[in-house]
Amino acid sequence: MSLTVWVGIAALILATALYVAAEFAAVGVRRSRVRRLAEDGNALARRLLPFVEQPAGLDQYVAVSQVGITLSSLILGAFGQATIAVALAPRLAGAAAFDAATAAYWAALIVLIGLTAAQVILGELVPKSLALQYPTGVALATVLPMRWSLRVFRPLIWLLNGSATGLLRLLRVPVSTHRHLHSPDEIALMIAESRDGGLLEPDELQRLQRALRLSLRTARDLMVPLDRLTMVEVDTPWPDVVRLVAASPFSRLPVHRGDRTSVIGMLRVKDLVGRFVREGGAVALERLVRPVLRVTHELPADALIALLRERRTHQAAVIDAAGAVIGFVSIQDVIGEFLAPRERAS
Repeated sequence: MSLTVWVGIAALILATALYVAAEFAAVGVRRSRVRRLAEDGNALARRLLPFVEQPAGLDQYVAVSQVGITLSSLILGAFGQATIAVALAPRLAGAAAFDAATAAYWAALIVLIGLTAAQVILGELVPKSLALQYPTGVALATVLPMRWSLRVFRPLIWLLNGSATGLLRLLRVPVSTHRHLHSPDEIALMIAESRDGGLLEPDELQRLQRALRLSLRTARDLMVPLDRLTMVEVDTPWPDVVRLVAASPFSRLPVHRGDRTSVIGMLRVKDLVGRFVREGGAVALERLVRPVLRVTHELPADALIALLRERRTHQAAVIDAAGAVIGFVSIQDVIGEFLAPRERAS
């Protein structure tokens, strides 16, 4: 057999390795890492970023890999049968006294087993391990041939994806795309693996674990109950309000009407003092009450932070299922939980 045959076989195995490595690297790479490299001027990262940031782009990327793996495998098998098996059959016939048909059968079987083993080891297992261990480097190294393959395979991918989507819809199966989504348990597992691999310092590990625990907290877990708050009844006489505000270390006090769970708003000490100075006398407390954001007790901590930032406020009243206020939560409570977590009574 000529050198050209072995070069062709090696090229087909390398093609399989390329598509396998590209697929695992694209799925495993961190989008934040690629985005940071792109912002720093890395040309390969800029080309890769659209595929890992958008689910549809990642779906196309994976489709290109699957088509490339399938085609290279089929071509490798056909090429090996047409070259190595044809050359091996006469030698088997001479060495083992096989007839032509038996020699061709055994030659085809030997070539099939040999090429399959080589392809699985060199074309799949080795590149998969490299891609999982070095996802960023492998993803950047394979992005250009993957983009070229996308141009070549685009009509075939459109046909295959369209057929698969049509079949799924016919079977009433929801159509989804590839996305980088992980459950809290999976995130905890990845953190543990990074720790065991020596990629996380102790303080980094502690911050990540606290952040993960924080994402599982709710507004009820973080709030300060009403019985621990200094509150003002809206009809409290002015001298009593002044004494209460003077004795309190807080700059904002919840205001209620009648029952403490019937909160009508928030009193800012700054507003009270400013109005008193301008008007020079007692002020109707109800005129100083500001509305307060209300959140359900089941609201997750991360959604709570986003809502407080969106509404440009640092505090919210927590309500139960019946709509009654049961406590208050502030951005300081959330930050305090992150920086110095403590066990709370359930």
